Amino acid sequence: MPPASPPDLLRAVMDAYRQGRLAEAESLCRHLLQQDSAHVGGLFMLAVLRMAAGDNDAAAHLFRRTLVLSPAIADAYGNLAAIRQRQGAVKQAARLLDHALALSPDNAGWRASRALLRPEGAAAIGDCRRALVLAPGLSAAWRALGHARRQAGDAVGAATAFDRAYRTDPAFPLTQDEAFTCQLLAADWRDYDGQRQRLLTRIDQGGPALPLLTQWIGASPAQQRRAAERVWSQQGQTPSSVSPAAPPWGDKDKDRLTVAYLSADFHDHATAYLIAELFEQHDRQGFRILAGSYGREDGSAIRQRIQDAVDGFHDLAGMGSGQVAAWAAAEQVDILVDLKGYTAGGRLDLLSRRLAPIQVAYLGYPGTIGGGVLDYLIGDPVVTPPDHQPFYHEKLAILPDCYQVNDRKRPLPTVAPDRTALGLPERGFVFGALHTPQKLNPALFALWMRLLRAVPDSCLWLYNPHGAAAGNLRAAAQQAGVDPARLAFAGPAPLAVHLARYRAIDLCLDSFPYTGHTTTSDALWMGVPVVALLGDGFAARVSASLLRAVGLAELVATDAAEYEALALALARDATRLASLRQHLEQVRPTAPLFNTPRFTAHLEDAYRMMWARHRAGLPPDTLSLPPRA
Repeated sequence: MPPASPPDLLRAVMDAYRQGRLAEAESLCRHLLQQDSAHVGGLFMLAVLRMAAGDNDAAAHLFRRTLVLSPAIADAYGNLAAIRQRQGAVKQAARLLDHALALSPDNAGWRASRALLRPEGAAAIGDCRRALVLAPGLSAAWRALGHARRQAGDAVGAATAFDRAYRTDPAFPLTQDEAFTCQLLAADWRDYDGQRQRLLTRIDQGGPALPLLTQWIGASPAQQRRAAERVWSQQGQTPSSVSPAAPPWGDKDKDRLTVAYLSADFHDHATAYLIAELFEQHDRQGFRILAGSYGREDGSAIRQRIQDAVDGFHDLAGMGSGQVAAWAAAEQVDILVDLKGYTAGGRLDLLSRRLAPIQVAYLGYPGTIGGGVLDYLIGDPVVTPPDHQPFYHEKLAILPDCYQVNDRKRPLPTVAPDRTALGLPERGFVFGALHTPQKLNPALFALWMRLLRAVPDSCLWLYNPHGAAAGNLRAAAQQAGVDPARLAFAGPAPLAVHLARYRAIDLCLDSFPYTGHTTTSDALWMGVPVVALLGDGFAARVSASLLRAVGLAELVATDAAEYEALALALARDATRLASLRQHLEQVRPTAPLFNTPRFTAHLEDAYRMMWARHRAGLPPDTLSLPPRA
């Protein structure tokens, strides 16, 4: 028989909870609330038990009832904040943590959690420092400091903080990956080979790894899939073997499909610049196009253009996954297209809710999610040939030309800026490699240095968005026997200014194993040839696909030696280089890479094929789209 009085019942609940007898604790708690439905301690403990069981909606409701009755319970605010953060309601979670810390200012864990939610770098760093004063060994605070410093552009400080987090608590190896990532951002290649091998060994032993990092370091496609599956399962998403039921409106016959594109990047971002014209070109008789944005509002012209181009632009920022699911249901979204995947700001919690009968991965992340919530991944014959299907959890939808959409309305500056104003020498050959630093590695850089030594009047123009990489790259050049002054660096710039800079480049050198994406299409748009290398996985094959789509497959090498020889030959052959540039100028209006209406028609064909299979009761399968006439 359970104890009779509410105080005795609450003590019994606490004893059972502390001893790990959670089912017994919940049964006692419910018995208590049958006697007194407004018992604050009973409501709070039942919320804690429901949260432990993964029933976040019920737990949130109980914490709110607790706070109505007793608004000064700091732990109720803190736990409710954790739930709202898990559900993607970042702003609300931050406000709840403000309340919790007002009542309990010395809670280091809450300070670390709030730091992760704060967009202001200085405020986040301040929270982390205070947390570390209170609890110097708190791994979560070191990790939060790493994120705050990275957001502030301090890759070196971020790497140090992430490394400290991992050393404090090695049970979370992804923190080690965060440190490695920040080292790559700073072009810090100390023990690069050792760190790379440790990460690959961890994957082979069944451990997780940051999916994007596996692509930067050239893990095999099979390793990339295993790592993504492990990360997906550890993040508490829907198990890879189980796919949630499709929403009921998917059973209806429709002449017009509702397609919703979901992203955090509908602002001044490469994804927005690539995809804007797709929204404008969609056939409105066959498709209703929505944009679901959970990123920042920056007031940019490209955001306004996207808002004007779609049939409905919905600001989902701050909404929890339940609210977004309600939005998708109200709009009866037939096909949801995720543009983020495992990239910064992505919300996999939304995908796991099964927001639409068909869910598609596209553009933002070049690889598999590793879970069963996405039905298809958009690719092409180069990046995702049919025999690569085993490397993807999603079924491949293989477009006939190129997977990457482009915008024919992007700026096309015709005059090259003054070279000296760009930090380049007045004369000489300019190799361009305007890739973010994390795409570089010691072997690739050594190859580039051999090219500089072989072409005495040349320089290498690199991209350095935060300033941390320049010193390390100059030191690496010095060690390779190249004058560091032969390296030049470009920083961030508005799109038109950035594109104009390509006019000062003679030949672009692609990165590998993670090749150029927007970097390569920008170069080709501006008429600059790119030497590329065909690798194994999606990210290692993008530039090859783009070059094929402008009729320059001849610039795709099959190994590093061929890549180096081709780049050197072109640097020494001004006539051939001029011919390649002329080719790019001539094919710009017609090449498949820049033919947005043709691309849109192929993508719509893919959507129709997906929907036809779904309506016929057939599971997703690999699709190879025939080319339009």
